[in-house]
Amino acid sequence: MTPVTPTTIFFVGDLILDEPNPDSFFDLARATLQSADLVIGHVEVPHTMRGVEQSSDVPAPPANPEHLAALARANFHVATLAGNHMFDQGTAGVADTIAALRAENIVTVGAGMNLNEARQPAIIERNGLRIGVLSYNCVGPRDSWAKHNKAGVAYLHVLTHYELNYATPGGPPTIYTFAEPDSLEAMQADVESLRSQVDVLTVAFHKGVAHTPALIAMYERQVAKAAIDAGADIVVGHHAHILRGIETYKGKPIFHGLGNFVTVTRALNIENNASPERLAWAKRRRELFGFEPDPDYPTYPFHSEAKNAVIAFCEVSPTGVTRAGFIPCWITPSGQPEVLTRNDRGEAVAAYVAQITAKAGLKGTFEWEGERVFIKAAKARS
Repeated sequence: MTPVTPTTIFFVGDLILDEPNPDSFFDLARATLQSADLVIGHVEVPHTMRGVEQSSDVPAPPANPEHLAALARANFHVATLAGNHMFDQGTAGVADTIAALRAENIVTVGAGMNLNEARQPAIIERNGLRIGVLSYNCVGPRDSWAKHNKAGVAYLHVLTHYELNYATPGGPPTIYTFAEPDSLEAMQADVESLRSQVDVLTVAFHKGVAHTPALIAMYERQVAKAAIDAGADIVVGHHAHILRGIETYKGKPIFHGLGNFVTVTRALNIENNASPERLAWAKRRRELFGFEPDPDYPTYPFHSEAKNAVIAFCEVSPTGVTRAGFIPCWITPSGQPEVLTRNDRGEAVAAYVAQITAKAGLKGTFEWEGERVFIKAAKARS
């Protein structure tokens, strides 16, 4: 019997296309991206020329909708949109981003003109397989959440509780985070509903503590495992702008944070920042998270460890995920993700992923096969 060629899905983290000539930022990864059957990425900011800036948080500047065509030319097929910035330019920002992506035949998921639309799954067919994708924002702000009569994103409400460890008022607390039960059940209901319609099911969560190496908050493993318990085959995370560890649960891969991919912006620079809100946040986040962006990276104002990047992949069949892993990448000073091979540089990124996985207390273990790194424990759905 002729062996069946597996269908390959690639996943990348945050995509911000604020800079001119967006196609150029994909050039060092283009050939690799084009080798996949399906490519899924997270579009972080609204793309509109007519939005109205919202003031409830630190709003991201809008990007040109025409820049999204670069995603199609780089072989992207699905854009998850449930993130904390998608409503930063109001209803027009959501509508224009969705319209521009769909005009490029990129399927969108996680945002809509109301909550029902935002919770609708993406379903894509590849090689006779039906692949479903759901997308949820776990990090707020509440103004980004869609409602029955308001545009926005699908969300999973996460609660934070501070428990003082000893009797000194104001002392350092233990921080507990967990999903609000009704919100968690709503997400699981979406997964259960989609399960019978697809062969492979992915859930993407916008989650985590930004700019902090290795840290995985308590709720992150809770929501990832809850999605798998409800029927998901793959869980991916993004938002932290830095890589997170990888584990498996019931044989299913969980990529807790895919970090950045093409994430080029000057909105968080201190120099020449015309927005008082963004300038204040650019200064404060350096104090909060204890890092200085590399001056040699003018369009990449992130933690030095965020130069480590990956393309996650899953090989899938009608039984689910057969194998999973990642392709090491490195963000260059120009903001381009460069795909690495199994040389000293690729080995260093793979070692970094193993290090942050272990530091977070996760059980993921990895091995090279050819030019890719595989998760040893990823198995097919029984």
